[in-house]
Amino acid sequence: MRIAQISPLTEAVPPKLYGGTERVISWLTEELVALGHDVTLFASGDSVTSARLEAMWPTALRLDGSVRDPNALHMAMIEQVCRRAKEFDLLHFHLDYYPFSVMSRQATPFVTTLHGRLDLPEHEPIFSIFSTIPVVSISNAQRRPAPHARWIGTVHHGMPENLLRPSPATPSYLAFLGRISPEKRVDRAIHIAERCGLPIKIAAKVDVVDHDYFDETIRPLLAKPHVEFIGEIADAQKSEFLSGAIALIVPIDWPEPFGIVMIEAMACGAPVIAFNRGSVPEVIEDGVTGFVVEDETSAVGAVRQLSRLSREAIRKRFEERFTASRMAKEYLAIYRDMLGAAVPRPRIASVSG
Repeated sequence: MRIAQISPLTEAVPPKLYGGTERVISWLTEELVALGHDVTLFASGDSVTSARLEAMWPTALRLDGSVRDPNALHMAMIEQVCRRAKEFDLLHFHLDYYPFSVMSRQATPFVTTLHGRLDLPEHEPIFSIFSTIPVVSISNAQRRPAPHARWIGTVHHGMPENLLRPSPATPSYLAFLGRISPEKRVDRAIHIAERCGLPIKIAAKVDVVDHDYFDETIRPLLAKPHVEFIGEIADAQKSEFLSGAIALIVPIDWPEPFGIVMIEAMACGAPVIAFNRGSVPEVIEDGVTGFVVEDETSAVGAVRQLSRLSREAIRKRFEERFTASRMAKEYLAIYRDMLGAAVPRPRIASVSG
């Protein structure tokens, strides 16, 4: 099958450090190539892939300080893909709703995986107007705000089975991994650790847009004696970091569509204590791979129950549920359904519906 994977240009594929969407695209692309498919990756020029790379900009935009309008580059990429669409059997976009208008006016089948939140009011007209465009969710919870979208499947993220593994360590701290922002609520993680009398290590990036929040709200908390701020880490450091954690704390305050950090922890055998938001109940099996909690008090109670869980069983559940191989096979089933279905070209609804 001739497949085009179209990535955001924000990060390289895979990212040098943090970058959930581009990391998933890399894992999917590599699995599809390993399965014998002819894959072309449209991405930044500093991407590394076994697929055919079509560089749409020399470097990832987050690392290129000269770019002030990333939307212009993404629109140019979509147009280039559209002009070359006949070279492929199927186009797989990871650009949210940006390709909907242009791509619905050409003949090659295409699908979009929606990686972000969909609960903002301005999303409603998008999915009303483009109600026939096929889209894939990364969790069932992600679908709730957009029930009228043309959902053709849910594919949970998966990562290479041996990318992260348990490493020899005596778990001795709580961990927070990912990004520091208001919706991720690292402040809650710090408070939970303090109430438990445990140290916490924070491995996280701070985006430019969140610098004020970090300086005003989080930086003062980092001075507490039980807190160690490590900063952003790469995949090579995660096995050691997560294997040494008593648990990963995911105290989110938003309907997160998936949350890769949860399966990264599971790959290392680390339990996850996560707030009951978004996809959390789909990813974490309460009492098996961690605990799903409602607030800081129940999170503290969950820490006291961690001895009930088996780190070996957590790793096994990761292997059963969240590998890149499983993810790729599920996407291939969707591709084949699309190519095999005799469906007329989508018709764009009017603004009035």
